Amino acid sequence: MIFTLITLPEFPKKSNSKCVVLDVPVVKTGQMQKQTQKCGAQLLFASNLKRIRLEKKLTQENVAEGAGLHTNYISSVERGQRNISISNIERIAKALGVLM
Repeated sequence: MIFTLITLPEFPKKSNSKCVVLDVPVVKTGQMQKQTQKCGAQLLFASNLKRIRLEKKLTQENVAEGAGLHTNYISSVERGQRNISISNIERIAKALGVLM
């Protein structure tokens, strides 16, 4: 590996809209991508969760209560808006009576 030592310029007293070190425009928070982007796995889990729940004739409230989670959380998982943890996947699976 080759390492290059660089000298950083001094920071100006007044901040501007550019990053001094890299000379890259700063992106405002409203322009940033959402932290939880919908990926294939999230959408697949979401559609399978809803399909199984409907096949078992369960409401989101039933699943939420059985999993010890909030109804709004189950709803957002079904829409693929949550990056759900393994422990919550396990809780939902148990509430649905299926294996992970």
